[in-house]
Amino acid sequence: MEYAKDSKERMPYEHYMEAFQSCNPQEVCDRTGVSYDAENKSFQLKFMGSLYNISYPDYEITHVEDSFAHHPLEEMHSAKILIARYLTEGSKVLSTGKFLTYREMPWGEVYFKQFQGRCLMRLAFGFGNKIDKFAKAMEEMNAVKLDKGDASYELEFLDGMKLQFILWEGDDEFPPSSQILFSDNFAISFSAEDRAVIGDITIGTLKAYQ
Repeated sequence: MEYAKDSKERMPYEHYMEAFQSCNPQEVCDRTGVSYDAENKSFQLKFMGSLYNISYPDYEITHVEDSFAHHPLEEMHSAKILIARYLTEGSKVLSTGKFLTYREMPWGEVYFKQFQGRCLMRLAFGFGNKIDKFAKAMEEMNAVKLDKGDASYELEFLDGMKLQFILWEGDDEFPPSSQILFSDNFAISFSAEDRAVIGDITIGTLKAYQ
């Protein structure tokens, strides 16, 4: 079984739509902190820097006009499924300010090899010898520059849920390497499989800015 894509994306999109369409908007707001406009029947959610309107119950997604060149919640099927699941099952919890590696989070040790190949190696070999392009893409996504590794940035994925991307450049002796850190509140709403999808979505968006 192929990791993540098989375990999540193979499930019928209609399954998530049925759950979304049967949810109580007020209960969703109370649980996730996402706002809801009852008059326009629309949730408003901030995702990777952009503000999106998500209509209820038909789940049509449109971004509020901004300066970003890419809008993954409109462009990526995996992102649409992830957010539908978050709205129907997730909960907003404040982070303690601590960041964790994938393997430090629940079930992370079990699935680490898959995450390493799917996300860490993809990030390292996609940008480890293109630090300038990594920095440019991150800055276009309004990520905050950090002082870790050879290049690092912090990106808010959802409200209060942040990711840190760290790159070490390759040389003649060592290949490039990377690390992705999650704010500790990701563990409340997202499974190990989800966190791999989150890595996929963010790296895919980074590549789109090249």
